[in-house]
Amino acid sequence: MQENAVLKSLLERKSIRRYKPDVPGEDVIETIVRAGRQAPFAAQLGSALLSRERERHPFKAPLLFTMLVDVHRLERVMAARGWARKSCDLATLLFGIQDAAYMAQNMVTAADALGLGSCFLGMPPFRAAEIKKEYALPDRVFPLVQLAMGYPAEDPPPRPRYPLPFTLYEGRYPEDDQASLEAAMAVMDEGYLAQDYYRKAGVMVKLEGKAEETHHFGNYSWTEHMGRKWGQWLTDPQAVLEQLRACGFDLTGGAEQAPEEEQPRS
Repeated sequence: MQENAVLKSLLERKSIRRYKPDVPGEDVIETIVRAGRQAPFAAQLGSALLSRERERHPFKAPLLFTMLVDVHRLERVMAARGWARKSCDLATLLFGIQDAAYMAQNMVTAADALGLGSCFLGMPPFRAAEIKKEYALPDRVFPLVQLAMGYPAEDPPPRPRYPLPFTLYEGRYPEDDQASLEAAMAVMDEGYLAQDYYRKAGVMVKLEGKAEETHHFGNYSWTEHMGRKWGQWLTDPQAVLEQLRACGFDLTGGAEQAPEEEQPRS
């Protein structure tokens, strides 16, 4: 395939966790956000909040974007037209997650085109109440993901991905096949071991309970890491629902009514 800068950026995507001290200029920041704004959307339910407090950021990145599912803004627009939202919070959130995620990916791709690196940070939904207080978010604004961003001070290799046949299905979902499963797992595990990823990062998820540890950095790799994370963590949905409630979302009922002074005209 002919060399293409956009495809190269997408196919060689990697997370950056070390940044140069240089701070991107205002024109660079605005271009990145404008590219995010042009992402496909259901209702422009994504917005971005920028922090420049480098010393407080993960990896001391010069920029930290918090990508928001911004239903509050939609409700203000609707109220200006005399409407109140009746769509339930669950449906609205699902569309909002799509909008904010598309926006975030556009921003990451734009940043790469401008010579910046970035790292997606996926924990904001699980500390949403803390982020709401920190940034004075109004109700019905939910932090979906954060983007650490700046000029990279490292050049790690792209991390392995599942083989294409284990990712692209045509016509119907395939029947379970042990051989293809084992082949895909081998691609991931051998790839991460070849990069010595977990040893360099010093990361091994601890086994909970009294299970005996049988792994070491010589054989601990991606599939075991995924198994330990999703086999032990985030077992109580109430913990997530509490974070959503703290941000003004109720997934058990319909849309919450706006305060009396914000009620739309009849």
